[in-house]
Amino acid sequence: MMNPFGLIQIGLILLCTTIISSLQCNHVPVQQEKAIENSLRLLDKMGKKFPQQCLREKMSFRFPVQVLQPRQKETLIVAIEEIFQHIFYIFSKNLARAAWDGTALDQFQNGLYQQIEQLEACVIKKHKHYCRSKEISRLKLRKYFQKIDCFLKDKQHDLCSWEISRAETRRCLQLIDKVTRKL
Repeated sequence: MMNPFGLIQIGLILLCTTIISSLQCNHVPVQQEKAIENSLRLLDKMGKKFPQQCLREKMSFRFPVQVLQPRQKETLIVAIEEIFQHIFYIFSKNLARAAWDGTALDQFQNGLYQQIEQLEACVIKKHKHYCRSKEISRLKLRKYFQKIDCFLKDKQHDLCSWEISRAETRRCLQLIDKVTRKL
């Protein structure tokens, strides 16, 4: 049997944990601005300028911009977390032909992972708000990132396909940055 003092301590720990994590969720836009700025810097550092020989292979993936235009901040956080998961997945495999700076790539992957972890903590709390209409956004994002993944596979993960994917990821992160700065 636990004494009343022990119950009070457990209650205080739970209360503090809840308060701290909700404060982190309230600061998501500020955290994301810094994290995205760092991710964009690392994307630039990973590779050099876009190779001239890849210009003719440009591909339009058509990012579903409407997923970043929700009315609720919670829905936006869910969408951003989903985007980061997809980017992390794409940048975690078949990178041999990418010819990028390995340290910058590792830092980029680690940064994405940390962003996902931070957002997941908020998403779990807010998940009950994620209803059917938001599921449509999730499917649109999945389809968008499948196009990128299929493009990489079709091109056998060659240098140009990775450079095009890196440029598309840059564009995607810039869109997220633009939206989070408005929050």
